[in-house]
Amino acid sequence: MKKWYIIAILTLVTAVILSGCGAKTNNNTNTGSEAGNSSEDTTYKFATDAAYAPMEYMDKDKITGFDIEFLEAVMAEAGVKYEVDNTGWDGMLEGVKQGTEYHAGVSSISITDDRKQTYDYSMPYFESINVIMVKEGSDIKSALDLKDKKVAVQSGTTADTLMTKIMGNSNTDLKKFDSNAVALLELDQGGADAVVADIAIVRDYIKNNPDKKYVEISDTTNFTPEYYGILYPKGSDLKAKLDPAIKTIIENGKYAEVYKKWFGEEPNTANLLNAK
Repeated sequence: MKKWYIIAILTLVTAVILSGCGAKTNNNTNTGSEAGNSSEDTTYKFATDAAYAPMEYMDKDKITGFDIEFLEAVMAEAGVKYEVDNTGWDGMLEGVKQGTEYHAGVSSISITDDRKQTYDYSMPYFESINVIMVKEGSDIKSALDLKDKKVAVQSGTTADTLMTKIMGNSNTDLKKFDSNAVALLELDQGGADAVVADIAIVRDYIKNNPDKKYVEISDTTNFTPEYYGILYPKGSDLKAKLDPAIKTIIENGKYAEVYKKWFGEEPNTANLLNAK
């Protein structure tokens, strides 16, 4: 009787212990499963304007460029599935603002106070500045020299904003195009005296078209540094998922690896980590 009683007690204790362990395991599994549903089952859709080499552009039927490889590294670090669609600039801005078809935009999007009224941003991931591109021998030496010139920009960019302030909102000599590719073509064909665009785009175009004899003009007085961020709809929870991943790849050297591949030099990561 005593032996049976002891066995029964041991059996009961073992069952309780196993039951307790099972409950703990199930709780952990449920938590992990819930997190998995958001990061593993959801495919986040990104929009881009793939006409901005070397940042994002089409290589045959594939979207490539620095931003695209940067995003790949971020999403791998975050463990999140995603896809990128080439929507054009205006389509990207509208699609992300609505937040129904696209969860985010990545397309060399400068972080500005004006855009912050409509969108949320990731932490900064790229430092840039606008520059002027002209033919060799041009008398243009600064942004103020553009007041009486024909200037091509991409509509809706910070270059557009800067040149509108300098040249005036109704100035027909400020030519605004849907993409930088068309703005550059306008300069090639003699329809403009200068193009104003981000430094990476200008340098890439000069490097790849040496026969056209273009030069870069810097004006750090009238054009100040700016930062790119991933664009989100207001209130998006994706920022909380991706900011830690962006910070990690900047700190562990993966960002520098991608940056050097596309630009041949080390990035100033301290500026990125300290930027607001």
